[in-house]
Amino acid sequence: MTSTSMPPGLVRFNVLEEHAAFAALLDACASTAWAGRLLAGRPYAGSEDLYAASDSATAELTADDLAEAMAGHPPIGRPKPGDPTSAREQRGMAGASEDLRTEMLDLNLSYQERFGHVFLICATGRTGEQMRDAVRERIGNSPEREREIVRTELGKINRIRLARIVEEEARA
Repeated sequence: MTSTSMPPGLVRFNVLEEHAAFAALLDACASTAWAGRLLAGRPYAGSEDLYAASDSATAELTADDLAEAMAGHPPIGRPKPGDPTSAREQRGMAGASEDLRTEMLDLNLSYQERFGHVFLICATGRTGEQMRDAVRERIGNSPEREREIVRTELGKINRIRLARIVEEEARA
């Protein structure tokens, strides 16, 4: 793939100063190990190379790395104030009833008590009811099974967030 056919955001990402590229990656995923691995892989010849590097880095995250990544995600139904990314990703909860919001809060707390971390799901495109149903289903998982589901969900989230970087048009 030539740089003329490369998405403009990827061209820009490939040439960003190291500290700026690292910050952009940490905005996508709070794991410093993940961000470091992706940073070390630059320049990327194409979007799929970046996504494959992300998948590989996500698969290699230790339990501590996963915990660091999850710490960057707010609970479902409570996006970070002033954070357009978490608000956009959790849009399915925006119009949820008060009953559903209360139930999600209770489920989030129960999940966190059981597993010791925030309930992580790729919320993009999901309704509040679908997210509620997912936490209800997953709360019965073993910690080992849940850790693998979390890793898969994190990988999906990372790809979506990287796509926003890759597809981003030049800033004015």
